[in-house]
Amino acid sequence: MEIAQKIATLASRAREQLDHIVNEEATKNAMVMPFIQSLGYDVFNPTEVLPEFTADVGLKKGEKVDYAIKNDGVLSILIECKPRTTDLADAQFSQLYRYFNCTEAKFAILTNGIEYRFYSDLDDTNKLDNRPFFTFRLTDYNERDIEELKKFAKPVFNVDTILSTANRLKYTNLAMASFSKMLKEPPREFIKFIAQDFFDGRMTQQVLDEFTPIIRDAMAQHIKEQVSLRLKQALATTSGDESGAVNLQSIQMDSEEPSQNTDDEIVTTQEEIDGYNMVRAIVASEVAPERVFMRDAKSYCAVLLDDNNRKPICRLHFNSKILKRIEIRQDNESVKHDLNVLTDIFNHRDALIAVVKGYE
Repeated sequence: MEIAQKIATLASRAREQLDHIVNEEATKNAMVMPFIQSLGYDVFNPTEVLPEFTADVGLKKGEKVDYAIKNDGVLSILIECKPRTTDLADAQFSQLYRYFNCTEAKFAILTNGIEYRFYSDLDDTNKLDNRPFFTFRLTDYNERDIEELKKFAKPVFNVDTILSTANRLKYTNLAMASFSKMLKEPPREFIKFIAQDFFDGRMTQQVLDEFTPIIRDAMAQHIKEQVSLRLKQALATTSGDESGAVNLQSIQMDSEEPSQNTDDEIVTTQEEIDGYNMVRAIVASEVAPERVFMRDAKSYCAVLLDDNNRKPICRLHFNSKILKRIEIRQDNESVKHDLNVLTDIFNHRDALIAVVKGYE
């Protein structure tokens, strides 16, 4: 089973068991150990995964870190666990800090079972950084996060490969977090910078206070319009061109035969149409929009290239009122990804484009 599918399964199970994971031991058993396994490590093999790893650090004797992972016999990753309810932003990880300084491990992970913070010594050699270079959240991740996580998998683990991109990844994530914060709470200097482009009056505090909600709403509206524009561009087919029509017949992916459902048994919802339009917009960078079709079935809605059931781009599983998923073919396996909101489809842009490129 491919890593993405293992993580998706673990994330789904985590949502179901969340209320029952109440202490550190439950967090380790239900969340952390399966997470380590998903990366290809044998948690029951002490030559690979050492629980309660002990080392003497300076005057501190017999201190333990929850897990240590070895690759080819070399200590490479230290893991410190906290209870699931712990806010890692406020968590102390002094043991992890001390152990990192005196072992050959190049990576350390601080986790509460849901959030995994990856650290190294990018700022000062042999001294654990104060900020993680990568954070993976089991209940909120995208394709880019999975690709970064794959670098830590046992079959491909390579210290130099990870470190070569870790610094850029660290600051990219910090920049994204700052940008997100700015959209919600734009600083005074930013409001002044934007406002002076169209307001000639004196920039008093009262003026800035008046412009703050206006500029904040304008930024949010601009982002929405950019998304809408992408959709419109993808749907800009020739008027009356039947090849751009949406097919509402049932299909099967891969080599399955079409089912015998009648049109009366199939109801195409607005969410399915919206999801199809988003997929169409995403892959429009690679293929003409009129080549992308939708065929609805009773249990899912399929998006196809060239109206060919042997060229599936994805399946939209929107029939459940509680959970919506998108199914994409990745590494010769069909992987289902949970969607918290419909626009999460855009998080899977790379995977969708990869599928289309595979048919060209």
